[in-house]
Amino acid sequence: MEWQPDEQGLQQVLQLLKDSQSPDTATQRAVQEKLEQLNQFPDFNNYLIFVLTSLKSEDEPTRSLSGLILKNNVKAHYQNFPPNVADFIKRECLNNIGDPSPLIRATIGILITTIASKGELQTWPELLPQLCNLLNSEDYNTCEGSFGALQKICEDSSELLDSDALNRPLNIMIPKFLQFFKHCSPKIRSHAIACVNQFIIGRAQALMDNIDTFIESLFALAGDEDSEVRKNVCRALVMLLEVRIDRLIPHMHSIIQYMLQRTQDPDENVALEACEFWLTLAEQPICKEALSGHLVQLIPILVNGMKYSEIDIILLKGDVEEDETIPDSEQDIKPRFHKSRTVTLQHEGGEGEEGEDIDEDEDDDDDTLSDWNLRKCSAAALDVLANVFREELLPHLLPLLKGLLFHPDWVIKESGILVLGAIAEGCMQGMVPYLPELIPHLIQCLCDKKALVRSIACWTLSRYAHWVVSQPPDAHLKPLMTELLKRILDGNKRVQEAACSAFATLEEEACTELVPYLSFILDTLVFAFGKYQHKNLLILYDAIGTLADSVGHHLNQPEYIQKLMPPLIAKWNELKDEDKDLFPLLECLSSVATALQSGFLPYCEPVYQRCVTLVQKTLAQAMMYSQQPDQYEAPDKDFMIVALDLLSGLAEGLGGHVDTLVARSNIMTLLFQCMQDTMPEVRQSSFALLGDLTKACFPHVKPCIAEFMPILGTNLNPEFISVCNNATWAIGEICMQMGVEMQPYIAMVLNQLVEIINRPNTPKTLLENTAITIGRLGYVCPQEVAPMLPQFIRPCPSLGVHSLFLFSLLTVLMLMLVFAYPFYL
Repeated sequence: MEWQPDEQGLQQVLQLLKDSQSPDTATQRAVQEKLEQLNQFPDFNNYLIFVLTSLKSEDEPTRSLSGLILKNNVKAHYQNFPPNVADFIKRECLNNIGDPSPLIRATIGILITTIASKGELQTWPELLPQLCNLLNSEDYNTCEGSFGALQKICEDSSELLDSDALNRPLNIMIPKFLQFFKHCSPKIRSHAIACVNQFIIGRAQALMDNIDTFIESLFALAGDEDSEVRKNVCRALVMLLEVRIDRLIPHMHSIIQYMLQRTQDPDENVALEACEFWLTLAEQPICKEALSGHLVQLIPILVNGMKYSEIDIILLKGDVEEDETIPDSEQDIKPRFHKSRTVTLQHEGGEGEEGEDIDEDEDDDDDTLSDWNLRKCSAAALDVLANVFREELLPHLLPLLKGLLFHPDWVIKESGILVLGAIAEGCMQGMVPYLPELIPHLIQCLCDKKALVRSIACWTLSRYAHWVVSQPPDAHLKPLMTELLKRILDGNKRVQEAACSAFATLEEEACTELVPYLSFILDTLVFAFGKYQHKNLLILYDAIGTLADSVGHHLNQPEYIQKLMPPLIAKWNELKDEDKDLFPLLECLSSVATALQSGFLPYCEPVYQRCVTLVQKTLAQAMMYSQQPDQYEAPDKDFMIVALDLLSGLAEGLGGHVDTLVARSNIMTLLFQCMQDTMPEVRQSSFALLGDLTKACFPHVKPCIAEFMPILGTNLNPEFISVCNNATWAIGEICMQMGVEMQPYIAMVLNQLVEIINRPNTPKTLLENTAITIGRLGYVCPQEVAPMLPQFIRPCPSLGVHSLFLFSLLTVLMLMLVFAYPFYL
């Protein structure tokens, strides 16, 4: 007999649903408690599905809310539902997928998808066939509801639908979906394309078998009057460009013409999807050949797309010029992730960073709107195309730029400055003749009355910082630095942020060229401490840390230390050990400690002790969590990583002065634990610290060598490039301190090092460190290393690697010959 609700129980559930829509927090808390109580009764879920599907007398928001609560219950407790409850819910969903209300249909579709995602696709065999059959219904609501559910299932379970586990239902579903591309309803057409689109990137075999039909059907919909259909057509073509360009090449001229139109579509969502086409095409080998004849049309379209829309200006508060006193909203502050320290032996290039670790997520424009939009996509497309076409782009751009950069409308002027920044990398050589005139104009734009113009000018100038620094300092560097420092103290928070970021880029390019201006720079940065709200304070730490990295020991002057350290230490004392703002401050102090060297001595003891405490606390939390995960939370190991990196900075900066601090602490015991941590970034920073302590105070490291060396040997695994790199570097540093006493440990590391050096595509930094470490091992223990010589000298000429690496290997060879082992060659 079919389940029926008890009237009293039904009224209780309805009251709960009404209360849950109350804005009062006390009522909300009571609702949550009541929900937890009711979840103890399995047929509570029957009431929820009944309200959603059968109680047509209730208003739609209440019915939908009932379905969403049920969806959450399915997510959390579905495995505990009795079979009769689960079956009732499934049946009711399929019987009511054609509800007259779009909201209810969508809610039922979400519920079906959630049940399917709990492993139910395998145990609900009638679901997909029934939904596909319902597509044939003459009732529009039934067809649309079924398609909505299928689209969600395709989004969530695309791989499973193309697997043997379900007997490859896609073989039936793809041809079925393609039939609906010609449906009279635009909503149905849109669902059909969206469903098929889920299988393009994965190259589902059923779609590949029907690829020509799919492409023909897309072409037939190119002029569709519905914007959602056009958007899905554009999305399909962009993905096909990535995975089946061979099928598009015969039609490329027509596709480009179509995308030129769609990039100007009155619906911005369609225009954005179309604009992605140019980004994807730029990555294809055929790009230059395919696009050369279309640049004259494409460039003005992209440039036009780079203007702020009215909605952008509203969201960015573009009419608010001074907002520095308004506290930041915490949700506007992006989470920060610390990048662990990667070490390499110093040579002419200075201390390097591995290519794998370089942060590539630099924005192509300075706005911090979290959503990807047409402006950002147009700017990114112009940037990548500038890297493809180089100077060939300029004849199409320069006439436009002149009109934009001096336009009286600030929105158009701002877009011109963005264009200039977007092409900086790709068109630099061609732009050089114009820069002596353009750079002063951009510096002047730093004083524009509109904050959004000032902020984009900061970003664009940072893109040309390399050229600015290559000129005589008084020509452009000094005026640019002066104006950027003024903007760091701007009354607008967005300008402050852009100026701080731009100044950090200038610092990296100018390095010691900034030494004559250090007093002026520090006055500005320190003044900003008292001026900035939370978000920009974190960016200010980066600017100070970058300054320290760039000028190095030149910062070690009593005058500069007196300016810089009091505000940094004040912030250091303000922050609790659990505060994530410690991350950027610790990173900053690490750079400052390295630069100040002995100048950091008055501040080192409390900083050192706190870092040791952070490591110790995190290790203790990790231990408690591993033993009782139900009672303790997993620790955030970034606290430990940044602390280890600051200890490295102290060891590098203070050198022998760190000896007494190490002697009075348990850092070597903690380091032993950190070197065995499951998280690669922790091991990476541990090995960096080990190498720095080896250089600074080896007597404290030496008693631990027997325990440390096997751990270093097991971490010579190139799958974790940065861990392997730092372990290799640390072995080399230990080797130089140990001398002939290194002999018992050679066997633990040498085979792995030789494997790394012979491995194809090993990154340059790791090759250099490996070669130097092998050279050092050969220097201190030639008898043990010499037999391995043929295994890595012979492949050397075919590697075609960096000259320093070759030089290092030749040094190994020479040393071994000197130590009289010629018979191994």
